[in-house]
Amino acid sequence: MIEADTLAKRFNHFTAVDGVSLRVEPGQVVALLGPNGAGKTTTVRMLAALLAPTSGRARVAGFDVARDPIEVRRRVGVLTESPGLYLRSTAREYLDFFGSTYEIAAARRRARAHDLMARFGVADDADRRLSEFSRGMQQKVALIRCMLHDPPVLLLDEPTSTMDPQSARLVRDALLELKKDRRAIVLCTHNLTEAEEIADRIAIIRRGRIIAEGAPAELKQRLLGPPLMELRLVQPANGLAQELQAQVSVESAGDTWVRYRAADPAVDNPRLLRWLAERRVDVLTLSEVPRRLEDVYLNVVQ
Repeated sequence: MIEADTLAKRFNHFTAVDGVSLRVEPGQVVALLGPNGAGKTTTVRMLAALLAPTSGRARVAGFDVARDPIEVRRRVGVLTESPGLYLRSTAREYLDFFGSTYEIAAARRRARAHDLMARFGVADDADRRLSEFSRGMQQKVALIRCMLHDPPVLLLDEPTSTMDPQSARLVRDALLELKKDRRAIVLCTHNLTEAEEIADRIAIIRRGRIIAEGAPAELKQRLLGPPLMELRLVQPANGLAQELQAQVSVESAGDTWVRYRAADPAVDNPRLLRWLAERRVDVLTLSEVPRRLEDVYLNVVQ
């Protein structure tokens, strides 16, 4: 659905995007992460056929972004970080106007706008001017606008950046539903928790280049090492940590707990539990210590 091959964009002597290759399949969300100025927004604008690449190529929904920009724009929904709403219009007027630019029949576009406004909780405010909306509500209207023509590809730049937690939850749930409709979605965000929850794959960009890419679990394994397990015991077991060193790779220990690395948890954990049972050591819990995407991100961008 989205195929980018060594995509690059230069502005005079400044290279904003430097050889980005990316693939997004239908029903998949790829999150682009990176510091401000890394090249995320420029990449999205090239994929949306709003900015011509200096070199490389990209195909979106089967069309080349350089040769068929109009066909690409018909098939993408784009949400920019600053959506630039017409604040003197009402939400209903605004959405009806944009629906008409996509040549959607009047009855259909009004019905779709109503359904989407109801879905995102702004239907009761449809006849208020957008200037009266909060920034979070304005962002919802902008998101509805980019979904009006039911595009197979969504390119979203910070879709929840100005929203309260409840509204952001609503948008994340909607994006998860859109995945089920086989849409290809590129999500630029600084919200790493959001990216980990929604994205099938993560691409971290720095200075215009993708420096790490993969599923969240894969990136954690590759960049942070094997899973860290925590074993908690019912009673103190003096000297157990020393004996455990022969069984697993112990990283730290206390009176009633031990943390260790498990290169293969499916093998290491059952073996350790059997070893403890033979010694009649009562186990309270054995669980993986959560590892955040933030740890991966900071590991590669610093």
